[in-house]
Amino acid sequence: MSFSVIAILISLYILILIILTKQLHTINRLLICNTCLASILYCLVQFILYIYLLILKWITDDQSCRWRAYFSYMSLVAFVYSYVIQIISRFFFINLYTKYRWLISYKVHIYLILFGWIVILILPLPSLLTNDIHFRADEICWVPPDKLIHSNYTIVAYYIIPIILIILFSIVIMIRIYNYKNTTTIQRNKKRRERDSEIFRNIMISFSVYFLGGIPYMINQFTNIEFFYSVGVVSVTFVVNMEKLIIIYLDRDIRNIVKNYFYQRHTRVTPVTFNPTFTVR
Repeated sequence: MSFSVIAILISLYILILIILTKQLHTINRLLICNTCLASILYCLVQFILYIYLLILKWITDDQSCRWRAYFSYMSLVAFVYSYVIQIISRFFFINLYTKYRWLISYKVHIYLILFGWIVILILPLPSLLTNDIHFRADEICWVPPDKLIHSNYTIVAYYIIPIILIILFSIVIMIRIYNYKNTTTIQRNKKRRERDSEIFRNIMISFSVYFLGGIPYMINQFTNIEFFYSVGVVSVTFVVNMEKLIIIYLDRDIRNIVKNYFYQRHTRVTPVTFNPTFTVR
């Protein structure tokens, strides 16, 4: 539960910082805000799930469990697919910018985010439309591993498909970046490509941290080993904390703003005393 609370606070801090700082009002930061919202939703849902698991033990009906499972998977999908949206945006900026400049507008990215949330709301619907999920004492409301079709669906739809999409887009983007490094000679274009490469690198590093956190859950779905179930319960929430700290560290502008804020708070102003007998001629 502590990981969830910390992740919510860090995500809120990044969200408020971007909203209140005009120089951070860019499309890349708009997508970071979307990821932060998804992180807050995921951690809030996990916090509620822990309350049901540890405190509200008398609520044992299956329909309530299915709704908790739906929101749990929906918030997880929201976080994962927010990175798919980020990588698609980098594809627009790096691969399609010269031919289709309208693709890098705020309007297109808002539509992209809205479409992403429609997909996010639809994908976990099997949790509500099937009877596979039922209440199990002292366990979180997830799909049991013995429900093979539904269990494999969660792995494919929530993990494998977004990972494949990110890998494919990444390969295309890296090829484009490599070609530009060999052909671009204008200094302005070089700077732009370097900035795009840096943003792309930051996205991949952040997502890699999350991917490592989801491995115990996937192993549990294939092996049904209790140890990986226990680790998977907390691993994703833990890596959400790490991912947010990495965002602050990798984003140069956000890092400098945070650094300057804490530097100013710890900087003492030493009063200057003048000699009253000193005269200037």
